[in-house]
Amino acid sequence: MAIPPQTPPQPPSWSRSVTETVRGSHQFTVRGFSLAKGMGPGRYLASDIFAVGGYHWAVYLYPDGKNPEDNANYVSVFVALASDGADVRALFELTLLDQSGRARHKVHSHFDRALQAGPYTLKYRGSMWGYKRFYRRSLLETSDFLKNDCLVMNCTVGVVKNRIETPKNIQIHVPPSDMGRCFKELLSLGIGCDITFEVGDEKVRAHKWILAARSPVFKAQFFGPIGKPDLRRVVVEDVEPVVFKAMVNFIYADELPSIHELAGSVLMWTSTVVVQHLLAAADRYGLDRLRILCEAKLCDELTPETVATTLALAEQHHCAELKSSCLKFAAVRENLGAVMETEGFNYLEETCPSLLSDLLATVAVVDDDPASVNRKRGVCGNEGAAPVESVEASERRTRRRV
Repeated sequence: MAIPPQTPPQPPSWSRSVTETVRGSHQFTVRGFSLAKGMGPGRYLASDIFAVGGYHWAVYLYPDGKNPEDNANYVSVFVALASDGADVRALFELTLLDQSGRARHKVHSHFDRALQAGPYTLKYRGSMWGYKRFYRRSLLETSDFLKNDCLVMNCTVGVVKNRIETPKNIQIHVPPSDMGRCFKELLSLGIGCDITFEVGDEKVRAHKWILAARSPVFKAQFFGPIGKPDLRRVVVEDVEPVVFKAMVNFIYADELPSIHELAGSVLMWTSTVVVQHLLAAADRYGLDRLRILCEAKLCDELTPETVATTLALAEQHHCAELKSSCLKFAAVRENLGAVMETEGFNYLEETCPSLLSDLLATVAVVDDDPASVNRKRGVCGNEGAAPVESVEASERRTRRRV
């Protein structure tokens, strides 16, 4: 008689219960302590509410004590549960900071000592833990804990949490999103393209539904109330081909394209020139994220040669932060003279005279407060950067039409 094969025993299962504390701290500063005296027993000064372990907490300081029978001889301190909760178990630590620098703090802590009855349980909103006689007030007023009529306390709360651990035999690696790469591949291969843009002497193919999803201008043009969903060809004026292609690449990939590669494809164009034109295009087509990315890059590339044209661009397209950075950079004494010698500054005088008043006001602020900007590096930290050419006159005319 054959003996049936034995099934191998299953490995034993297991689980583990882990109880631990989720800690968080809050510093509570009381200024004008002497003015708080006399408010009466049972009246308190409350800290701002802070969150620890999924609950809200607050520190209450009673300058005249919590109990009337103590005759305001003691200062009381309590930690209160400030959110709904039932049977919230927690540990606490109250530290009155020594302001003499000798670090002789007054500490009441339950974290580093054995607890006979376990953590404290707060049963409802408003439940408190603390000390009615935290410190005798006469001693506090002559101690190093009170300095310049100010005292500082640290409150640490440790909320007790329980979790179950079980074996994790399989770990699944989640790759990063490749959506941008997939969309760029569609664009580069021309798969499913249904619209062609004629930009100068070049043609750029794309997908109307992707453009519409990213740009409110394209959405209105193709699918709006007076849009043309069957449109197959669009002539784009006043945008250079290299700029339009960079903008379309951003729409698909959601990242700023390689500006140096794009600039290299057009003779005499620099990174700054491309980004300036790209910012104008982003504003024209409602691509707010691209516009902000361009603002940040232009701020990083500010030089005396480029700041005037970038300032005019910021004013034209309502880029408040970029405008402020340009004004502060140009107002620095070491930069101002070089800026005024540039062709861009002459262009600024002709087209945006109001900006000269803004520049003079910024110069006055810089002269009154030398610490307001870094005189050595300007505001964008581009010390040592290679000089970058500004927009040439013909390119500026193109930008003004955008």
